[in-house]
Amino acid sequence: MSTCLVTGAAGFIGSHLAERLVRDGHDVIGVDCFTDYYPRVYKQSNLETVLASPRFQLREVDLLQVDLVQLLDGIDYIFHEAAQAGVRACWGDNFQVYVDNNILATQRLLEACRQSKPKKLIYASTSSIYGHAESDSTPETAMPRPISPYGVSKLAGEHLCRLYAANFQIPILILRYFTVYGPRQRPDMAFHIFVKAMLQKQEISIFGDGNQSRDFTYIDDAVEANILAMQSDVTGETFNIGGGSRVTMNETLALLQEIAGVEPPVRYREKLKGEALRTAADISKAAKILGYEPKHGLRGGLTKEVDWLRNWYHNHSFQPEQAALIQ
Repeated sequence: MSTCLVTGAAGFIGSHLAERLVRDGHDVIGVDCFTDYYPRVYKQSNLETVLASPRFQLREVDLLQVDLVQLLDGIDYIFHEAAQAGVRACWGDNFQVYVDNNILATQRLLEACRQSKPKKLIYASTSSIYGHAESDSTPETAMPRPISPYGVSKLAGEHLCRLYAANFQIPILILRYFTVYGPRQRPDMAFHIFVKAMLQKQEISIFGDGNQSRDFTYIDDAVEANILAMQSDVTGETFNIGGGSRVTMNETLALLQEIAGVEPPVRYREKLKGEALRTAADISKAAKILGYEPKHGLRGGLTKEVDWLRNWYHNHSFQPEQAALIQ
């Protein structure tokens, strides 16, 4: 088996990925600097299961500060999940945080790979690099037109990966996630906010008219895509990772109300700057080359997220967020 590094290991996707790798028999070093983007208690909770495994080590370090050559010593595969997320917070002076954590940290990691020579670096990108979907099925060849500084920062990370692959033969793969959801979803993301408001009998806010649509991807499918990318002999490619569940925000809210059995008041607010009107993943390339096939439908996935949130907020108490944001 292999030794893997997962950056952002305490986050939503990173923690699930670390668990899967450990379950598959790999040794995993998880790195996280626990930024204050959302309360630390969420991330600590994310790690409860994987910390119990002797195959997992957590290192609380900052990719901008740590000796990355030393950190990568003995690492076979790198899963670069760490990033400053969120569209709403990326404007103005806050953009420096995105530059540091999404661009500079990625560049430092790639520089260290020149010496450590891993078997593969898998870079977690996002559908936000596309901006507004121009068709019902966006292929990887579509022209990137990000409409938020966050999307720009993630696209810059992609370009860095390709530059280092071309000039220093770093074996990279890029996975563009389309709105991942499920248990442990970040507290700033729409489904988490909606369900939390329902459980606490709070008003739900939707930015825009609710007709904006997303291609939703269940967390286990996103993790499976990473495993397939790891196992594949292919490098230097980019893949869309979607779930095949493209629906509007109004439709998902109605489904969540049905699952949770709660119908809270809803307020529609002005559309957020930088939010795409729709995203739509053409996953045919990932299916053909990686063998990727999403297995989780939206209703089943949302039911699992509702159940997890119901249990989580039964044991924790926080003030509800006042706004919903689709990533």
